Parts: sequence; C-alpha cells; structure tokens
Amino acid sequence: QVQLVESGGDLVQPGGSLGLSCAASGTIFSIGVMGWYRQASGKQRELVGTITSGGSTNYADSVKGRFTISRDNAENTVYLQMNSLKAEDTAVYYCNALIYDARDRELRSYWGQGTQVTVSS
Repeated sequence: QVQLVESGGDLVQPGGSLGLSCAASGTIFSIGVMGWYRQASGKQRELVGTITSGGSTNYADSVKGRFTISRDNAENTVYLQMNSLKAEDTAVYYCNALIYDARDRELRSYWGQGTQVTVSS
C-alpha cells in the first residue's frame, strides 16, 4: 500500500512565504512525475506544477516566478516553496505522484489528503 502525507499548510500574510512537503511511503518500486494541485473553495482543482524524476519542472502561469517545486528522490519527497503569496493562492493544496507499486509493478496515481493554505491579513 502506498501513502502520500502532506505537511506545512498554514495561515500566512499576503507577500509572505510558506513551504509544503509531501512524503510518499509504502510499497514503492519507483516514482515518476510528482506534482502539486490546489482547489479553492467553490472551484475546480487546478494544477500548480509538476516535477519529473530527473528534476524538470512545469508551472501554471499563475505561479511562475513565485513558486518552486523540488524533490528528494532518496526520501521520496516533493516540496513546494511558495513566495510572494497572494490572497488568490488560498486553497487546499494536494500532492500527486505516479508510482510503480512494488507489489505488482503497476503504475498508479496517488493523492495526498490535502493541506490548507490561507493567505490573509
């Protein structure tokens, strides 16, 4: 069984910074693309950005230049560093990973439980 556990959500003032982390554990053979998504109240879940196992990143236009995704392959962990936060960044943030399960070598998409980020003065 595979789990993704996120941490780091908090209340932060506009213009501030916050870091999120997401650790994968369980019957992992290997991990492919990892990413972050967010869902604001009353809106659909949207992509924040992704990172490949080789470190190539891709970001939504709304966060380019402000957010940075990184990962530690040895620790099966992905990070999201958010700077210059705006009120419109308020959302529940979810991590996602494409993981080959060691039990059957099947590739599956896994989601974390979500962590709340609130940007407000």
